[in-house]
Order: sequence, then C-alpha cells, then structure tokens
Amino acid sequence: MAARSSLPPLDAGLVASLVEGRHPQPHDWLGQHELGDGWVIRAVRPLAESVTAVRADGTKVALEHVEGGLWQGYAAGPGQAYRLVTRYPDGPDWEADDAYRFVPSIGEIDLFLWGEGRHEQLWHVFGAHVKQHEGVDGTGFVVWAPHALAARVVGDFNSWNGRGHAMRRLDDNGVWELFVPGVGAGGIYKFELLTPSGEWVTRADPMARYTEVPPLTGSVVGHSSYLWSDDEWMRSRAERDPHQGPMSVYELHLGSWRPGLSYRAAADELIDYVTELGFTHVEFLPLAEHPFGGSWGYQVTGYYAPTSRFGHPDDFRYLVDRLHQAGIGVIMDWVPAHFPKDEWALARFDGAPLYEHSDPRIGEHPDWGTLVFDFAHSQVRNFLVANALYWLEEFHIDGLRVDAVASMLYRDYSRKEGEWVPNIHGGRENLEAISFLQEVNATAYKRNPGIVMIAEESTSWPGVTHRTSDGGLGFGLKWNMGWMHDSLQYMHEDPMWRGSHHNDITFSFVYAFSESFLLPISHDEVVHGKGSLLAKMPGDQWQKLANVRAYLAFMWAHPGKQLLFMGSEFGQPSEWSEQRGLDWWILDQPVHQGLARLVGQLNRVYREQPALWEQDADPAGFEWITSDPANNVVAFVRRSRDGRELVCIVNFGGNPVGPYRVGLPAAGEWVELLNSDAVEFGGSGVGNYGRVTASADGWHGQPASVELTLPPLAALWLVRG
Repeated sequence: MAARSSLPPLDAGLVASLVEGRHPQPHDWLGQHELGDGWVIRAVRPLAESVTAVRADGTKVALEHVEGGLWQGYAAGPGQAYRLVTRYPDGPDWEADDAYRFVPSIGEIDLFLWGEGRHEQLWHVFGAHVKQHEGVDGTGFVVWAPHALAARVVGDFNSWNGRGHAMRRLDDNGVWELFVPGVGAGGIYKFELLTPSGEWVTRADPMARYTEVPPLTGSVVGHSSYLWSDDEWMRSRAERDPHQGPMSVYELHLGSWRPGLSYRAAADELIDYVTELGFTHVEFLPLAEHPFGGSWGYQVTGYYAPTSRFGHPDDFRYLVDRLHQAGIGVIMDWVPAHFPKDEWALARFDGAPLYEHSDPRIGEHPDWGTLVFDFAHSQVRNFLVANALYWLEEFHIDGLRVDAVASMLYRDYSRKEGEWVPNIHGGRENLEAISFLQEVNATAYKRNPGIVMIAEESTSWPGVTHRTSDGGLGFGLKWNMGWMHDSLQYMHEDPMWRGSHHNDITFSFVYAFSESFLLPISHDEVVHGKGSLLAKMPGDQWQKLANVRAYLAFMWAHPGKQLLFMGSEFGQPSEWSEQRGLDWWILDQPVHQGLARLVGQLNRVYREQPALWEQDADPAGFEWITSDPANNVVAFVRRSRDGRELVCIVNFGGNPVGPYRVGLPAAGEWVELLNSDAVEFGGSGVGNYGRVTASADGWHGQPASVELTLPPLAALWLVRG
C-alpha cells in the first residue's frame, strides 16, 4: 500500500499547467486516480488554507499542498465518490463535488457522429446542459475548438476565473468537455481558449441556447420546462402539403411591430390582429441572438439562442404555441450565409479561422463586412444543418426563409475580377454551398413533414425549388424577386404612361411556373430611402391608396404564395425604421381602415378559393384572357385541380374603362367576389355588380364574354354563380 509520503513527485511544468488551467487533459492528473492499493486525490484550490476530501463512507482524507494551489492526498481502499471541503483564511468552509472525478458527460456515439459531420441533434450535446451526472446535479459544458491548446469555463460561478475549471480535450476533432457540479440554469458563462499563438481569448458559446440581453454578451445556462399544447397543429401539419395549400404571410419585425412587447405579451395582440386580417402565417425577421439591433437580426452571433430582448426561450415557445393554437403558422428568417466579426463570438473562434473560410476571397463578404461560413468543412456544415433542425424541432417552427441564398451560390457574388477564387472546375459556382443547401433542405424535409423551406434567391439560378435527386437545391418555395422588382417599377409609373411599361406587369407570367414561387413585398422594399409601399405609388392620396388596393388584389390573384411586410396592409405613410413603431395612428382615417379591410377580404376569399393556390406552380392553374396595354388592363383565369375557376381583371389605368368586353371561360352567371374599388375599402364604388351574366359570344380566345365597366385603379374577381 502506498503511503501519503510516497506519492510520486510531479514535474514542475506539469504542476504549473494544472494550476494555471492550461493542461489539455486535466482529468488525467486531477480528481481520483488509482495508485497501488488505494487512490490519489488531487485538486486545484489556489489560496486555500486546507483541503479535505470527504469520501462517501464518511472518511476524511487531508490533502497536502504541493505547489501553486495544487493539493493531493492518498485514500486507502476502494475508490468511491467524494466531496472537497476547502478552508480559506478569514472565510467559511466551502464544500463541493470535485469537477474532476467524473467521466465525460457526452458519449462516444455523439463524438463519432460529430466527427462524421452527421449529428442531426447537436444541440442535445454541445453547449451547456443542466443534468444529473453520476448522481450529482450540475451542468455539462461542451465546446468545439480544434485549434485551442487549452480550454476553460469561466462564469459567475467561479468569479470569471477559469483556472479551476480547465476542460479536457476528448478527441482529435477538438471537442472539449467539463461537468461542473452545482451550476444550474441561469448561470452566466463563456469559454476561455488558449490559441496557438499562446494568447487566451474569451468567447461566447456558439451553441448557447440562451444569452444575456444585449449589449451584454454572456452565454446563459439554459433549461426548458415548457409543455407544448399544439399537438393537434403538429399532427395536422404533418399531413398537409404547404406547397399546395393557401399561404399568405404577414412579415414582421417583432421589436418594432408594437415596441415594448415581450414574446408572451405579443401573443394576444398578434393573434388578434393576424386573425382579423386572415393571414395564414406570420414570418419573423431573424430572432436568433444578435448584438446590433440595427441589423434587424441579420448579423447573428447566437445561432441557437432566441434573442433575450423579448424574454426567455420558453417565452418564445409560448408565442409559437399560441399562434399554432390559433391556426396560424410560423416562419422565421434564418441566416446561414454569413456572420459578423465580433471578436467575442464566432470570428477566429479558437485563434484561427474555424467557422469562416480561411481565404478572405471566399471567407469574407465585401458588401456586409461579415464572414462567410466554410461550407466545405463537415463540422461547420453540421453546425448549420443541426441549427435549422433546432428551430424546426425545438420551437415547432413551420418554415425557414433562408436569407441571401444568391450570395452563397456564387463565388464571385459582389466581387470584382481577381477578388474571387474559381471552383475546382474553374467556374463561379460555390459547389460546397450548393451541397450544403441540398443537405439542409433534404434533411429538414425528411425529419419534419409539413414544413417549408423558402429561398431568398435573386438570380435566375435553375432548379432552386426542384428536388435534390434531380440536381435541384431542394427548397419548397423561392421568393420571386423579379416579380417584385418589375411590378413595383410598373406601379411607380403614372397611369398615363403605364402602357409603354406594360411588360413590367406581365413578364412574370412568362416564368411563373419555372419554380414554386412566393411573391414578396418585404421589409427590404420599404427601407433605406425606398419609401413605404404607399409612398411608391403615384398620384394624390386617394390615387395612392387605390393603386395599393389594385396592386394587392393583383398580387393575391397572381400564381404564387404572398408575403406582405407589416404596415403595408393599412398604407403606412412613412418608411419603416426599426427604431420606432408603425404608424398605427393612421388607422383613425377611414380610407386606411378600408385598405386593411380589403387585405382581410383578400385573405378570406383566397383561403376559400382553391383556384388561387392549388396549382400555383402548374401551368394548368393559369390561363391568359387579355393583356391590353392600350387600356392598362390585364385579365386572367386561375383554376383549381377540379376545374373551378376564378377570373381576375385589373384596370391599372386612372379612369374607368367601359363598356369593356372581357372573355370568360363559360357562359352563364358570374359573381363579383371582390372589387377593390368598393366603397367599404375606400374606393369610388364603380362596378359592384354583384352578379353578371356572360353570353356565349366568344372573346379574347374564350368561349364566352361579358361587358363591364372596369373601375379605375382597381381589380375585380369573378367566379361562376
């Protein structure tokens, strides 16, 4: 049996690395280790007066000071659990479990899957997790830092001194781990990493699921106790195909929709408002943690943490849950294209490029001053794929709108000659990013039936919404940026001159079925000097509102889903700013109330008419009637799979047109389902036919026709009586 006096001597360099918290394998020396017929117990307790190990059977083992705060002692007999009692001069005794007596808190399978880049539920393993480990309550900390020479956990539980909480490196992939007894939910922490240059850097946890409220940057030990009540929604969602169902999306920036609302406080107000307007979904601008509010959430530092500005992550779960119970789907913006350079976050995380590509010609975005993810790195891809799944599965999000896809697809995006690196074939396509997008889409759809992945993609890249098995990117929907640009340009023209720009309002129909599209009038169109949707329109106040009404009715009838940014539904006069709320006061004016009523009616009729959504991406769901630049008139048919038809006729001119003969698909009675010029919407009341009878006189290539007076700056929707 070894005696205390015969404990083997320790090298001075080893002792120094242990007490300074820079040993990569502190558990090899600290904690409890078999020695002869007993066990040596070692601990780091700087400034201690005495340290005693109290074993599970009650025996006490006094540890002797070695050097610099390292203590060790010998315990005879079999190994057993123990606690350390530390006495400090002029202070009370401190009794605690020893962090270094525990086996790793994550398993070999997790490490294997991470090494393969295939851990689809990474958030269950990495980051900070409250757990009971070997019968002791505490928090397991895990971080990926392959370039680091050492890693430590610092936080409010150790006075931000990590020397006593050095982590161990578990594998060649650079996973570091430490279970810290006694740390519970709410503890604030970061990681200290020793870089290859010998510098200690402090970083927030990339996998933190909760953070301090900005501008504070600490990670917070998160723990969810939320019990969901949206089982019916989730069950029915899995049985629906959102790509072939009705989808009208209300896009909002939560912080400025009605300033001052928390996640929980927003639930009632948002549900009441969206229900009244009839939207099927809400879409939140990014809610992952971001330090700079002026980025609207598009410069993310905490990919796994809902922003703490509005409450705890469970409060966000409550908001989503309540929306689901009210029958409203939830989409969230997701930003995997780039991230900011904040030194405390992801940039050069462990002292070298890690999440970003090391070549700035690939790894930096010149327009936004941000870094671009290294999509070729299997662990970086895993981090992002798991992140998409995290929002879908942990927060029951129904869809992700993927930001800035175009910037990911092209290596020369926004770069001049000589500023970019061709791919292995000499081309401009970013093959690694393409593969990543295919992987994340295929995985998201496989694991979460009924969700939708949406691409914000502004180029003519082929196959964005085509299946990955056919070489497509695998998205469910693509923002139709071409339609948005052309149609807004057309609406900006004075009606007197619109005839010479008629192609701008009709060109989108040429390619409407090349992809599955969503038509966006988004936040990007009402900021940075572009003015509000109302301000884009020509004419006096009445004409501006009439133009908006006609435009939205045209938009809702056009093939594709719809998205409208907050404030546009009631004719917000001023350009949006995240620093203030919407111009809600304008709803005191009846004409603006009328526009909001129209949007509500558009959504209600839209939901009730399968012709407007069943065949959005199928040419069989659309047929031209007329495109008449001389009168600024367009008319077309939308058709459901069972042949039910809705006819949309729009007069984009400033005067009534009529009598105007319009071809219709069938003779007989037709019902005026919607008239954007109705008095109740703030219009002049021209039309309001109620019912009209089409004769069997062919016109516009249709077998029947009817003569109508088309209201000025207005749209009519007709269905068979």
